[in-house]
Amino acid sequence: MAYDDIHTPVLLDRCVELLAPALQRDGAVVVDATEGMGGHSEALLERFPQVRLIGLDRDTDALRIAGERLARFGDRVTLVHTVYDDIADAVRSAGATTVDGILFDLGVSSLQLDEADRGFAYAKDAPLDMRMDQTAATTAADIVATYGEGDLRRIFERYGEEKLAGRYARAIIAARQEAPIDRSARLVEILIAATPVAVQRERSGHPAKRVFQALRIEVNGELAVLERALPEALGILPVGGRIVVMSYQSLEDRLVKRVFAEATRSTAPAGLPIEPPEHAPRFRLLTKGAEVASDEEKSRNPRATPVRLRAAERVREAS
Repeated sequence: MAYDDIHTPVLLDRCVELLAPALQRDGAVVVDATEGMGGHSEALLERFPQVRLIGLDRDTDALRIAGERLARFGDRVTLVHTVYDDIADAVRSAGATTVDGILFDLGVSSLQLDEADRGFAYAKDAPLDMRMDQTAATTAADIVATYGEGDLRRIFERYGEEKLAGRYARAIIAARQEAPIDRSARLVEILIAATPVAVQRERSGHPAKRVFQALRIEVNGELAVLERALPEALGILPVGGRIVVMSYQSLEDRLVKRVFAEATRSTAPAGLPIEPPEHAPRFRLLTKGAEVASDEEKSRNPRATPVRLRAAERVREAS
């Protein structure tokens, strides 16, 4: 299989560059917390022949493909079926206590977007699924069928930042009284019909875009998982260890920015003439704000267009 034809890793060279100083020593361990189809992992294993990789993913299809792609690296690779908020336990189960580098490539993967039957894309008719982990119980169709108007409005507002959240929630409640909403095309029709013509003219994006994002986040608990995962990840990095996080929507990026800001802030009381060592920041930022893809990369790989990359390095052990 020509993996490069079906998956182009985002900001690949920059991720390798940022993680490189932490991966030079013999026996270094790197975690790809969102393994996907293994593009970033492959590059790290090739660049650093002394590195061992632990790859995590909740998607069993992705792990299967990554396993095939990375098979040539033998026992340097350990793949774990888990959600990345379980990163510390997964690392321990793989025989490590700390790791030298961690990569998060958040959001929906190329595999999930490209497989129409997964129901992630509003442009393709498919069962309304959206589960990243196909062994999980709740689908997007379940949420659309069972949530009340208030709960639908809440997730559309919170996770989709959708201004027409109330209008869309009411339209879904009314439509499901007539027939089940179990396919993406039917949900798209309902949302388009509920969108005022004037709004459709003003908006640059598809009327369904934010609702589909909100449903996906709710189905997979993405923000709650990320909020738990980041402190766990920072906690298993030794001094000199580095973490790189790529986000694809503002809610994720704001969360990453907040956690990194807390980790790189001094805890000394204001007004002290000298900062006590135990109050010094535990991490330092490696990027100035969030980095984005170049215009060249965006044209070559459109999925890189919304990416926001942040990175940090541990500079002090926890007190």
